[in-house]
Amino acid sequence: MRMKIRAISARAVAVPMRRPLQTSIAAVTTAPLLLVDMKTDGGIVGRSYLFAMAVQHLKPIAAFVEAMAEMVKGDAVAPFELEKKLRARYALFGVHNAVLFAMAAIDMCAWDALGRALNQPVVRLLGGEPRPIPAYNSNGLGIQDPKPLAKEAEQLVADGFTAVKLRLGRPEAGADIEALRTVKKAIGSRVALMVDFNQGLSVAEAIRRGRMIDEEGGVHWIEEPVRADDYAGCAKVAREVATPIQIGENFMGPEQMAQAIAAGCCDYVMPDAQRIGGVTGWMRAAALAQGAGLEMSSHLFPEASCQLLALTPTSHWLEYVDWADPVLEDAVQINDGFAIGAGGPGLGMKWNEKAVRRFAA
Repeated sequence: MRMKIRAISARAVAVPMRRPLQTSIAAVTTAPLLLVDMKTDGGIVGRSYLFAMAVQHLKPIAAFVEAMAEMVKGDAVAPFELEKKLRARYALFGVHNAVLFAMAAIDMCAWDALGRALNQPVVRLLGGEPRPIPAYNSNGLGIQDPKPLAKEAEQLVADGFTAVKLRLGRPEAGADIEALRTVKKAIGSRVALMVDFNQGLSVAEAIRRGRMIDEEGGVHWIEEPVRADDYAGCAKVAREVATPIQIGENFMGPEQMAQAIAAGCCDYVMPDAQRIGGVTGWMRAAALAQGAGLEMSSHLFPEASCQLLALTPTSHWLEYVDWADPVLEDAVQINDGFAIGAGGPGLGMKWNEKAVRRFAA
C-alpha cells in the first residue's frame, strides 16, 4: 500500500505528573507533551509524541513540526526518504535539538502509519517479535530528604518493579551517600539500583563521588555524571570509577553516539527516541551499540521503546515513566519487572481525546 502524506498537525498538552521530580539541575512537575498526527491519503493516521522539557518549549518545537509538514506534504510515507529530505533541508541550520525533535516525531508517525496500514506492530515490520523488556521505575526518587525517599522507594518497587533509579547531585557529597544508603536499605539487595547525576558535577567531583559510590557497592550504573557533550571528561570519569558509566539520553543523532563511543566515555548507552532520530535513528544507534559491544537501554518514551528494544541486539533496560499515560487510551503494562507494550499495529498509541482537551496547553 503506497500512502502519501496529506497533513501533519501538532497539539500541545501539559500533563500533571503523579510524582514530581527534582533533579540536580531542574524540577519537573508537569509533562509538556506535543502530540503529533500524520494524516495520509489512505485514511490512516500515524501518531507520535515529543517531550518538551518545559511548557515554554512546546510552541517553538511545534513550529518546526509545522514547517516540516509543509515540506513533506504529498510525499510518500517512506521514513528513510523523509529523513534524507529533511536532513538536506536543515543541513545549514543544523540537525540538532528542536529540529531533530521535529524530524523524529515525523519519522515515528511515518513508521506508525506504515504499521497501521499493514496491521502489524513496528517491531514486526522491522523483522522482530514483540517481547517483554526488563524495566526500571524512573517515576520518582528525586532529590529530597532521606525519610520520604525510603517510603517512595518502597512504593516504586511495589508497583511491580525489580529495579529503580535514584537522582543524585546534592550540594554535599555526604548527603548523596546518605540518600543512596537510605534507598538501598529500603529496597533490599534483590532490587537493582541505578543513580543519575543529570550532568550536575565537574569531572573532578564526578570522580570523587564515583569512588565513594564504588565503596558503597551495589549500584548498577552511574548516569550522566558530567556535562553531556564533554566526552573527554566523561571518558576520564569512566577510567577512574569502577561502577559502570551510563550516558546517551542527549545524543543528538547516531553521529554523536558514534563520537561518544570512539571517545571511550561510557560503559552503557541509553538513546532517547526523540533525540536519536525516531525509529530510523534508533536502528542506526542499535547497530553502533552492537558493533561496540555496549548494552543499550532507553530514555523515556516507553511505548515506542518497548518495540525498539525488542529489535536491539544488545538490549538492556527500559526506562519506565508514566508521564504520557493520562492522554493515551492504552498504556505500557508492568508485570514482574518487565514492560509489555499496549499492543496493536504501528507503535500502538491512540489518544484519549477527552484527556487531550482537558490538559490542552
